[in-house]
Amino acid sequence: MRRGPEFERAAVVHLDELVRVATRLTRSRSLAEDLVQETFLQAWRSFDRYEAGTNCRAWLYKILFHVMSQQRRRAGRQPNHVALEAAPASALGSSDAPADVLRTRRIQEAFDALAEPQRSVLLLADVEGFRYREIAEVLEIPVGTVMSRLSRARAHMRQALVSTRACGFPRAVNGSKGG
Repeated sequence: MRRGPEFERAAVVHLDELVRVATRLTRSRSLAEDLVQETFLQAWRSFDRYEAGTNCRAWLYKILFHVMSQQRRRAGRQPNHVALEAAPASALGSSDAPADVLRTRRIQEAFDALAEPQRSVLLLADVEGFRYREIAEVLEIPVGTVMSRLSRARAHMRQALVSTRACGFPRAVNGSKGG
C-alpha cells in the first residue's frame, strides 16, 4: 500500500495548523498535542477511504472535532482534578502588563467565555478561514446553524470587548452603544 507518501503529502502538511487550533479549543498545549496525535492516528488508519483530490484539510478537521467530542464524553464520566500549578496567571492578580497585553488577554477571555459550539464555529470561520459549507461538513451541522452560531459568537465578542473597553471603545451607557 502506498499510503505513506500520499498521506504525508495530503495530511501531514496540516499538522501545525491543527495543533494551533486544538490548542485554542482545549486551552492546553499538551491536551492539544494528544488530540492531534489521535486525530492523525485515525486519519492514517482510514486514509484508504479518503478520496484523493477532495479537501483533506476539512477532512482532518472533521476527524479532529470527532475525536475531541469522544474525549469530552469520556472526560465527562470522570472526576475533574486540577493541580495548583495549573492555576491561570490571572489568579495571581498582577496588572503590570502593558495595554496591548491586557487587550489581548481580554480578547482571549471573551473568546474563552463563548460556549464551545460558538467558539468552534468562530475559530473555523474567522481564524482558519473555512467557508460556511465547509464548517457545516466539519462539525456535521446545518449551514443555518453555522450562521446563527457565528452571529451569536461575534455579537458576544463585540459586547464583551466593548463593555470591557478592550478595543478602546467607551463602555456602553444606558443601553446605548459607545463609539
